[in-house]
This record gives sequence, C-alpha cells and structure tokens, in this order.
Amino acid sequence: MASLKDIRDRIKSVKSIQKVTSAMKMVAAAKVRKAQEKMEQARPYTSALEETINHILPDVNRDDLDLLNVREIKRKAYVIVSADRGLAGGFNSNIIKVSEKEIAEFGKENVDLFCIGKKARDHFKRRDYNIVESHIDFWNELNFDNAMMIGRSAIEHFTSGKVDEIHVIYNYFVNMAQQEIRSEVLLPLSYDDEGFEEKDRLYEPSKEVLVSSLVPRHLNIQVWKYLLESYASEQAARMMAMENATTNAGDMIKSLTLEFNKARQAAITTEMLEIVSGAEALKE
Repeated sequence: MASLKDIRDRIKSVKSIQKVTSAMKMVAAAKVRKAQEKMEQARPYTSALEETINHILPDVNRDDLDLLNVREIKRKAYVIVSADRGLAGGFNSNIIKVSEKEIAEFGKENVDLFCIGKKARDHFKRRDYNIVESHIDFWNELNFDNAMMIGRSAIEHFTSGKVDEIHVIYNYFVNMAQQEIRSEVLLPLSYDDEGFEEKDRLYEPSKEVLVSSLVPRHLNIQVWKYLLESYASEQAARMMAMENATTNAGDMIKSLTLEFNKARQAAITTEMLEIVSGAEALKE
C-alpha cells in the first residue's frame, strides 16, 4: 500500500490537473460558440451557390474553363484539414486514419498532400509523404483570406496539370457531441444528374461569363466551409474531451481520498496496537 504522503501528493496533483481541464473546457466552450455562429452563417450561402453551380454545369462546355476539365485520374492531391493542437479526443487521429486509408488505396507514390494544421503535417512528414504545401498557426485569426490562399494553391496545382483530381478530408460539425469525417472531391467540379430534367434556360449575362465568375468564387467558399466546419468540430471535440477529463479527475480524487482514509485508519490502528503491546510488556 502506498504511503500517506504519496497518496496526498497524488490527490494534490490530480486536483491541479482537474483545474486545468476545467479551464480548458470553458475556453473551448466560448470558442465553439463563436465558431458555430460563423459556420451557420456560411452554410446557407455555400448551399445556395453550390445549387446554382449544380444547375449551370449541365449547360456548360467544360472546355471553356480549366477548372471543369475531367481527365483520366493518374495522380491525386489531398487537402487534409487537421488542428495545430491536441487534447481534442480522437479529432486528429481519426482524420489521419481516414486519410492514410484513402491514400493507401490509390497509392502513396501517386498522391500530393496539402496539410492544414500541425498534426497532419508532422504525421505525414515523418512518414515521407509528398507534402506540397502546409498551413499552420492561423486558426486563432481564421478569416476568408486564409481560405483564398489555400484554395489558390490547390487550384493552381490542378489547372497546371500536376494532378487530375483534388480531394478534401475534413470534420463536418453535426452537433456538440458528434463530428463526422467527410471526404469530398473539390476539383474537377461535377454535378448529380439523378432526377435532372432538361430545360431551356436563358442566362443573363451569358453562361460563359456566369461560370467563369461563379466557379472560382464557389471554390473559395468551399475551402472556407471546410475550415469553418473543421474549427468548430475541433473546439467541440476539445470541450467534450476536457469535460470527460474533468469528470474522470473527480472520480479519481474520490477513489484516492477513500484509499487515503483507509491507509490513515490502518496506520492509526497499527499505532494503537503498538501502544497497547508496549503497555502490556511493561506490566510483565
């Protein structure tokens, strides 16, 4: 059995950790509320623009714009959206696990990576993946310029013919307790023709002008969506992880306190027995 001092020190240590996890939970809760507001504001605009693009694509000659070119897929690029920090449960590990699985299915040697967040960059760098570009240390000042910068790099990689398809793997925010990992094709743009009806449409301005204007904007908005969804998911995952850690610390403190009381009682009983034994020895 551990000594009273050892148990007392462990209780003190666990209480200190509990204060840290409780504070981190409150910080994450404040951040996730702000991130959720931005994300929910962006969702309707993203959906509306995506629906508009989806209606225009069937009437457009794909040769008019490089971003619409469908080529034989010989090489892919993956944009992997992770976080800069840990302590968020399985947020980063799940993203990396799904990414590795998809990359392995296509072939590691045929894939270029755009890593967003330190966790993805460090993981794939240690394993000698072909990282074209990485973006870190911008989450606290997340804005639309970050999305445009990341989107511009990925788009140029596609239009230059270095890759034939670009995938994005990120966490989609469902609710505070649930985040869903999604893998989406960013380029080339495609549309779902299920239930699609041929209709004569009139475009003002012309469909060529409309497509050349909307498609780049749509891609920037999509990247912005990926960043917002991932950031909100990260903070929600961290909040839940810190809440669980705080609860577990409380349970551990109760267990250690019970162990401390038992050890102290045993020590007192031992001392009393020694005193009685000494007194009996003196009588004899």
